Amino acid sequence: MGLDERVITRAIIERYLKKLLENVETEVALVGAGPSSLVAAYYLAKAGVKTTVFEKKLSIGGGIWGGGMLFNEIVVQEAGKSIIDELGIRSEKFMENYYTVDAIELATTLASKAMQAGAKIFNAIMVEDVQVRKINGQYRVTGLVINWTPVEISGLHVDPLVITSKFVVDGTGHDAEVARILQDKMGFKLNTPTGKIMGEKSMWAEPAEESVPENTKEIFPGVYAIGMAANAVFGSHRMGPVFGGMLLSGKKVAELILKELGK
Repeated sequence: MGLDERVITRAIIERYLKKLLENVETEVALVGAGPSSLVAAYYLAKAGVKTTVFEKKLSIGGGIWGGGMLFNEIVVQEAGKSIIDELGIRSEKFMENYYTVDAIELATTLASKAMQAGAKIFNAIMVEDVQVRKINGQYRVTGLVINWTPVEISGLHVDPLVITSKFVVDGTGHDAEVARILQDKMGFKLNTPTGKIMGEKSMWAEPAEESVPENTKEIFPGVYAIGMAANAVFGSHRMGPVFGGMLLSGKKVAELILKELGK
């Protein structure tokens, strides 16, 4: 049987637009498809929550792929090992409390498990703004303003579109992009001791890993920070290629949002 390029084109356009239209309204919109977001997407979707992830790059997985300085192995400590075990990701014990994981297996499996659970991931889409509404006298983020990443790269003046959601999760890593929009563009105070993004500190794995789950919390009504974005917002350290805290952060934000949704 022959192939018709017109049918191939129609199939791609129709199916993509159907997927996008189905996610114009979502329950949880995660910005950035790094390890914390993918874990959160897995647990949320598994619990029946409509979950949508937007990643500005073509590739997903955030900082997983490069491992440590392009050695594509990462480390997970005992606290985070239960998550990779649950997802069927293989690990090898290096010494007490240190397990190595193939970075490629981690990235691909997290993405696969999240999507198989029902989450939808859109790549090459950037978030350039947030939708804010006043609800019961309080400002709350109710969605995202999105555009194609190539539009920004090209410097084209193309107006964006809006995705609405009950919750937004800032998983944009070191840059904490959603938090920065709230602070710099909107002038809002964040739920930090200073009311502002406190800034990421230099690498120190032990306190950084402990603080990532602790800093995973609501930073503004309707917005949660996870992973490295959480540490950047609350002024903690970076941790390098150890990922247990990232995985735990994703699971924690899913639990917090599920509780808010009554699930």
